[in-house]
Amino acid sequence: MTATWYEVLAEVVNRAHLAGGGDLPAVLTGAAARLGMAVEVYLADLPQRQLHPLAADGTPAITIASTVAGRAFQHVEIVGWRDRETGRPALWVPILDGTHRVGLLYVVLPDNADPDEAELRGFCWTLGGMLGHIVTAKLTQSDLLHQARRPTELSVSAELLWQMMPPQTFATPHMTVSAVVEYYDEAGGDGYDYSADGNTGYIAVFDATGHDLQAGLVCSTALAATRNARRCGHDLATIASEADAVVRANTSHSRFATAVLARLDFATGLLTYVNAGHPPPLLLRGGRAAKLLTGGHRLPLGLQHLNRTSAAAEPATERLEPGDRLLLYTDGVTEARNSRGEHFGPDRLADFVIRHSAAGLPAPETLRRLSHAVLDHQAGHLQDDATLMFVEWPTPSHPHLLPAESSDVLR
Repeated sequence: MTATWYEVLAEVVNRAHLAGGGDLPAVLTGAAARLGMAVEVYLADLPQRQLHPLAADGTPAITIASTVAGRAFQHVEIVGWRDRETGRPALWVPILDGTHRVGLLYVVLPDNADPDEAELRGFCWTLGGMLGHIVTAKLTQSDLLHQARRPTELSVSAELLWQMMPPQTFATPHMTVSAVVEYYDEAGGDGYDYSADGNTGYIAVFDATGHDLQAGLVCSTALAATRNARRCGHDLATIASEADAVVRANTSHSRFATAVLARLDFATGLLTYVNAGHPPPLLLRGGRAAKLLTGGHRLPLGLQHLNRTSAAAEPATERLEPGDRLLLYTDGVTEARNSRGEHFGPDRLADFVIRHSAAGLPAPETLRRLSHAVLDHQAGHLQDDATLMFVEWPTPSHPHLLPAESSDVLR
């Protein structure tokens, strides 16, 4: 080899400092060539249906369902392949920002390389993880990266909300959060948020009235207000009250947002939550739907002034058990109707998650398939925005998220 693993990784990082989003393929190509490798970058689109090449050379997009590349994306694992043009061994490698699936790196190896070699796979895994962080960091300053992730143009409202929301998947050893929003390109009033620090996790789902830009503004206002109050150190009741006041003061009086705001104590499993007129979260335990969390009620954000008897509601609590999962959703999910007028419903929702989780799929893949099932239930035409959030406590053991061999790369 003309370069070490470390030297190639260092070159990618150092050159990326001054690279735009469109420069990343060239940065990777130059660095990988020092190891006799060829590379291509594919980014997953927002609906997570296709993988789109970052290089503008006419390479077609790849369908995530029923392809070898899609298997690597779905199961978050490195998958071997034989390059059709060169006949050389190749690898499909997940590009991850933490646990958020950004896309795939296609690595064509030298003729004499062993695609099953642990050290080689560890290097490729680390390269994919490093690239995921770089792509995510460049998103705020690169239109090309955004264009590669959207198969159709976004509405102004969707543009606003996607800029506000964090990545669709996040995990620490204590909690996994995965979320999806449909329609991804016309999202009007749905949104989500989360954070985790120390022994505490925070999750939130929002649904503003309407399906236009005003709905997007109300949702964004509620999200920003709750985030601001949370970062000021307030408790859940105060977070909800302050967001209520901000929404009421800065939007039309006919507009409001429903929401579930929750905090999870990682050490004890105590979930504290406020429900501002939103569908109740669903608790899954032991492979079945255990209960709906129906407490903590208050009026939707922006309408508390209509309650003459109480300024705020007391949050409710639920003691989680290790292995529990929570489903938070907007009414566009459960109220989705097929051609016979049948709602998708909470029972179908729970059954889908239980079946696919039992199959050993990672949480983001379960949720990706669920969002597509909801869309397919209405023949691809939702009557309302549909947002889903899947939370696991603690994060289950997934060896493929951190292959043991990756720790040997820089030795």
